[in-house]
Amino acid sequence: MRHNELSGIVIDCAIDIHRRLGPGLLESVYQEVLLYELRKRGLRVEKELPIPVIWDEVKLEVGFRADLIVENLLIVELKSLEAVAPVHKKILLTYLRLADMRLGLLINFGTELLKDGLSRVVNGLAE
Repeated sequence: MRHNELSGIVIDCAIDIHRRLGPGLLESVYQEVLLYELRKRGLRVEKELPIPVIWDEVKLEVGFRADLIVENLLIVELKSLEAVAPVHKKILLTYLRLADMRLGLLINFGTELLKDGLSRVVNGLAE
């Protein structure tokens, strides 16, 4: 499955969840429902996966955790805020670099319309 196809499935699921549950719930609620929906579609999804920092060939477990990793291709970071800050996209880009992955989605379930809370973050994707 290609990155764009995978991100399309995740976005479709997120839009449906937001439409049905609305904004304003805890991030953990959206995370569990999205995890369930993606697995229901047969996708391999890992939750709260640690992302280590490699320094001088030493693997350091320093507490970074990706909300969801889908098919080992896509990092999904979830928020439930009135607005995300620019630093949230930078953090996701850092996660992508540390995990040596190409594509991430930042999904903010706190917005009135989910399309306003979607951000695609790319780490050198050539597709």
